[in-house]
Amino acid sequence: MTVTTKGSTPGTPDNPWGDTKTNTPSNGVNLGPTRRPRPVFPEPVPPAVHGPARVVAMVNQKGGVGKTTTTINLGAALVECGLKVLLVDFDPQGALSVGLGINPLQLDLTVYNLLMERNVTAEDVLLETGVDGLDLLPSNIDLSAAEVQLVTEVAREQVLGRVIKPLLPHYDVCLIDCQPSLGLLTINALTCAHGVMVPLECEFFALRGVALLMDTISKVQERLNEELEIEGLLATMYDARTLHGREVLARVVEAFGDKVFHTVINRTVRFPDATVAGEPITTFDPSSLGANAYRELAREVLSRWPAPATMAR
Repeated sequence: MTVTTKGSTPGTPDNPWGDTKTNTPSNGVNLGPTRRPRPVFPEPVPPAVHGPARVVAMVNQKGGVGKTTTTINLGAALVECGLKVLLVDFDPQGALSVGLGINPLQLDLTVYNLLMERNVTAEDVLLETGVDGLDLLPSNIDLSAAEVQLVTEVAREQVLGRVIKPLLPHYDVCLIDCQPSLGLLTINALTCAHGVMVPLECEFFALRGVALLMDTISKVQERLNEELEIEGLLATMYDARTLHGREVLARVVEAFGDKVFHTVINRTVRFPDATVAGEPITTFDPSSLGANAYRELAREVLSRWPAPATMAR
């Protein structure tokens, strides 16, 4: 379900948030907040058989741009489409775990143990969430030690891919929430991923590090994972009422073109409210603009992905 505002453009008083679909009456072309003609994304057909999973890393070395929010809510929206989704909390801050109502300090086993202890299996660490079909490999501050300890490992960039591989046949999608850095943990995520999604806050400082991030992705493609693709850049925390927000979004589209998702995630207080409640926004406030935006992102993402049979490695 999407919100359509007829006869208005993003940033005008009758459509202040740049709702997910906007009609421009002058030529009848349906434009979204990115100011591009917007395709209609079909309703996905639930798969008859689950797996193997497409692995997607959420990466941006700048913090606070919506990586964790997108991981949780895109995952929940994909579950609504009939997919089975695995979330990997790969940030020592454990925000993904907290956002799903789990206290990282009370965990006996986390992704850290999975990486560093050979007798720990992925099934030992795996947790069910409050959303049926959405499972989690949790994390806590212990993971910060792995960045140093992995340096001495053979094939240290491939450790994450090795330990999660047994789980992938049972899921359709695996989303990895990376820490805000381009260190060894993030390289591990990029090495085992089929695609990388870049949440990007619509403000000037968020643009500065994109060139470095793209350079890192290019090096991983050349040296470690030639199958890695850029899924797209996702504009987050967008407020069309501000000239700055509209200008930043326009610059992103100008620089990256079709790599920018048509779907834009607007700034709203319902996201932090849902985080406090430990739920995705799709269950916390299912009729909100934020929930509908992530449902539309799920449809757009699925329309870009190849058939599941191409996911096997």
